[in-house]
Amino acid sequence: MTDIRITGLRARAVNIPLQYPVKTAVGTVATSPLVLIDLQTNANFIGTSYLFTYTPLALKSVQRMVEELSAVVKDMPLAPFAIDQLMLSRFRLIGHTGIVRMATAGIDMAIWDAQAKLHNLPLVELLGGTARPLAAYDSHSMDDVQLAQKRAADAVASGFTAIKTKIGYPTLEHDIKVVRAIREAVGDAVQIMVDYNQGLTVPEAIQRGKALEWEGVAWIEEPTLQHDYVGHSAIRDALQIPVQLGENWFGPEEMTKAIAARACDLCMPDLMKIGGVSGWLRASALAEQYGLPMSSHIFQEFSAHLLAVSPTCHWLERMDLAGPIVEPTLQFKDGNAHFGDAPGAGIIWREKEVDRFLV
Repeated sequence: MTDIRITGLRARAVNIPLQYPVKTAVGTVATSPLVLIDLQTNANFIGTSYLFTYTPLALKSVQRMVEELSAVVKDMPLAPFAIDQLMLSRFRLIGHTGIVRMATAGIDMAIWDAQAKLHNLPLVELLGGTARPLAAYDSHSMDDVQLAQKRAADAVASGFTAIKTKIGYPTLEHDIKVVRAIREAVGDAVQIMVDYNQGLTVPEAIQRGKALEWEGVAWIEEPTLQHDYVGHSAIRDALQIPVQLGENWFGPEEMTKAIAARACDLCMPDLMKIGGVSGWLRASALAEQYGLPMSSHIFQEFSAHLLAVSPTCHWLERMDLAGPIVEPTLQFKDGNAHFGDAPGAGIIWREKEVDRFLV
C-alpha cells in the first residue's frame, strides 16, 4: 500500500499523580498533566505520542488545539516534513509558539511514530541509526537535604552515575548545603548537575555560580530568565561551570538566537517545544555545527531514539512523567537507558490506567 494517509486523530487528557512533586525555585508541578495523541491511518497503523502541559489549567486548551488540528491533517499523506512545513506556514502570522507549537509538535511526533510502525522499525532505525545504550541521569526536584540524600542514594543504588537536583533556595548557603549533602550520599564518582529554573538575577547567578565551582558540579542550568541570552552569556563568561540551556526554546529559531549570543556551553532541547521530531532534527544539526553537547528534556521514550542519532549526544534525562500509563519499553540500568526493537517510539498505552486518570 503506497498511498498512506491520515484518517483521523484522537486526543485524550489525563492528570497523573507524581511520586515526587517537581518542586522548583519558581513553583511546583504537583501532577503530570498529559495530552495523549493517537493518529489513525488508512493502513491501520496508529501513531502515538503525548504532550506535557505543566499545569492542569492548560490541559483542555492543548487537547482542544490538537483536536482542531485534526481537520488540517486529515486525508493528508503520512509525510512528516510536508506536514511540518504546512504547520509552519499556517501559523506564521499568529506566531508558531506556545500552545500552537506544542500541539503541532505532538502531531509531528505521532506521524513519525506511525511512519516507523508502517515500516516495522524502531524510530531510531527509521532515522538511520541503531538502538544503543545512552548515558542517563536521574532528574530530581528541589528536595532539601533529607529527601535529596535519599533520592540520590536510591538513584546510585539503581545504577545511575549522574543526578540532577533543583536548587535556588532563599540563600546560597542553603544551595551549598544541599549539594554537599548529595555529594556525601553519592561519593566523588557521581556527577551532580544543578538547575535554577530561571530563578536568579544575573548578578545572583554569577555569585552563586562562583561558589558552586568549588563543589564540582557538572553544569548549571537556566540560572536566569531563559530568554535573556545576553545575561546567560555574561554568566557563562564569568564561570568555569558549563552553562546548560534549551528546554524552553520554542523552535530551532530560538536555539539559533541563543547560539549567536554565546549563551550556553551545552544544550538540551525539549522535544515538544523544539517542534517534535522534525524540529529536533534541525536542532541536532545546529548542535553539531556549533559543537554543542546535546541532552534531552523529559519525553524520555521519544528522546532516546533521537539522541541516538544526534552527533553530539550527551545525556538522556530520566524523568518518568508518563510511567503509570505506558508500558516500560525503555529500561534504565548500569547508568544507561536501553530501548529495544519495538516499532515506533515504543509508547504503548496501559488503557486501564489511562481510564483511571482521564480528565
